[in-house]
Amino acid sequence: PVAAGGLAAAVLATIALTWVVQRGAPVAVAPVEPAAVAIAPAVPAGPVREETELRVARGDTLDSLFRSAGLSIVDLARILDLPEARRNLRLLRPGDVLAVTHEGDHILAIRREVDLATAFEIVAEADGYRADLVRLPVEHRQVVAGATITRSLFEAAADARVSDRVVMKLANVFTWDVDFVRDISEGDSFAVVYEEIWRDGQKLGEGEVLAAEFINRGRRYTAVRFDDGSGRPGYYSGEGRPMRKAFVRAPVAFTRISSGFNPRRRHPILNTIRAHQGVDYAAPAGTPVMAAGDAKVIFRGWKGGYGNTVILQHANNVTTLYAHLARFGKSARYGARVRQGEVIGYVGATGLATAAHLHYEYRKNGVHLNPRTVTLPDAEPLAGARLTAFRSEAEGLLGRLEARRTVLAANVPAAASPLSP
Repeated sequence: PVAAGGLAAAVLATIALTWVVQRGAPVAVAPVEPAAVAIAPAVPAGPVREETELRVARGDTLDSLFRSAGLSIVDLARILDLPEARRNLRLLRPGDVLAVTHEGDHILAIRREVDLATAFEIVAEADGYRADLVRLPVEHRQVVAGATITRSLFEAAADARVSDRVVMKLANVFTWDVDFVRDISEGDSFAVVYEEIWRDGQKLGEGEVLAAEFINRGRRYTAVRFDDGSGRPGYYSGEGRPMRKAFVRAPVAFTRISSGFNPRRRHPILNTIRAHQGVDYAAPAGTPVMAAGDAKVIFRGWKGGYGNTVILQHANNVTTLYAHLARFGKSARYGARVRQGEVIGYVGATGLATAAHLHYEYRKNGVHLNPRTVTLPDAEPLAGARLTAFRSEAEGLLGRLEARRTVLAANVPAAASPLSP
C-alpha cells in the first residue's frame, strides 16, 4: 500500500514527464543500477619461459652461477650426469657465457659457444636431457694484406689494419727462419692471405693464415698452409719443403737475449772468465719453456749452477739443455718422449742466476754450438701425390701473394682488402 500523498506525487511526476517529452526537451534519465554478475575466480598463470645469460667471472662455479640466478640445482645435477655435459661445462673461464632457457627455476635448455663455429647445447626432453654439439653457420672470407716495415712489425701491421693475432700467427709460421726480435730491419716487408670469420653479417674474428711471405734483409721466405693427410696441417715453402724444422730457433717467448754464445764471457756472479756455451733468453718468471724438437727426456733435476734443468736427447746425436727453471712441466718426466713445442718447464732463476731467464744449450756429438747460428736440419719434404696436391692448392695463394708484393713495390697504401672469389 502507498500513502495518499505519495501516490499524488507520483501521478504529478508522470504528467510532468509526459509534457516534457511532448515538448521535445532533453530528458535526464537516472542511471540504472546493474544487476549483480557472478565472476569466476582467475586461474593462476603458469611459469613464464625466460632467457637468462650467465656470464662467468673469476672464482665462479656452475653451482654458484645457477644458485645466484635462482635456477634448479637438481636440474643441474641431472644435466651433469651426461658425460658430454661434464666435458663441456665443467671447465669455465672468465668471460664465458651460458645462455639458459627456463620456466621458473626449471631448466629447459643451456647453450654455450665452444668456438666460433661450434656451440654446445643441452635440451630438456620428457625423460631427461639431451646434449649435442651444433655447427654454427659461419662464413670464411679470404683477405689479403701486406706492408713495408719502417719502424716495427706491429706498427706496420696496424697501418695495414692487420690484427696482432694475425701478426703472431705470421711470426709463428716463419719462427724457424727469422728471429723476429733481433733480425727485423727497416725495409723488410710481408704479405699475408688469411681468413676472417663472419656470422649473421658480423665479423667474429680471424681464422687461419693460409699463405704468407716475409722478406727479411733481401731474403724472401714463402709459406702455404697444407694438410698432407695426417690431419695436422702445416706450412710448406713454395717447393713443398716444410717450414717446420727439426728444431725451433728459440724455445721460449723471450723479451730479449740477455747473454749470447761467448767462449770468453766473464761470469756475472763468479766474476771469472768462464765460457758461456749457450744463449740466455730473458723472460718473465713462469713463462713456458718448450721442447726445441721431438726428443726423449734424459735428465730432469737439479744440476749445480744450472739449477732446475732438463736435458733432451734428439735424433742424430743432438742434445739440448734448458736451465734455471722455476719448475718442470708435467710432460718432462725422466725417460718420457716429448714433441716439439710441448711445455717441459717454466722460466725461473734457480742455480747461479741473477734474474729470471732461460739458459739454452745446443750440442751435437757432445760439442757446444751457437743455438742462434747453427744450421737446423729440415723435416721431410712433400713427395709424390701429396706434392702434386700441394702445388695445385698453392698456386692461387702464391699468385695473390705476388700481386700484393707488386702493390707494395709500387708504394700503394697497404690496407687489407677482401679477395674476389
